[in-house]
Amino acid sequence: MKLPANIDQFVPHSASMSLLDSVLEYGDDWLHASVKITPQSMFVEEKGVPAIVGVEYLAQAVAAYAGTLEQKKGNKPKLGFLLAVRKYSCSSDFFPIGENLLLKVNLEMLADNGLSVFQAELIGNTAQGSARLNVYQPANPDDLLQGNIV
Repeated sequence: MKLPANIDQFVPHSASMSLLDSVLEYGDDWLHASVKITPQSMFVEEKGVPAIVGVEYLAQAVAAYAGTLEQKKGNKPKLGFLLAVRKYSCSSDFFPIGENLLLKVNLEMLADNGLSVFQAELIGNTAQGSARLNVYQPANPDDLLQGNIV
């Protein structure tokens, strides 16, 4: 695969809710992605994008990682769920317009039941952040969306 690659082939998000720009590189248990803050960025305000949106950037980087695993199997990306965010911190209240963020996610734990834990960080010129993300990717996400308990 040619990298950097368009994020759409790795995440199930559509249109304006696909917040990342590209997957830069990835391995068996990690992924690096990028996002550039522009005046057209979703959630942008006068000062830029609020730093709390960094949680979603990191979650979508995890989704992109999961998408690489599905792609290796010849499948399309599947829906996953962010269950918990622990110890999110960011050195700034906003990501300013023009900021390029590097997103790094590293798999720390993967259970057979679809639960995973990632250490994640975002790195920009004016802002640095990190968090631990607990995520869940069910074997059949459609069951959950239709109200079926798995």
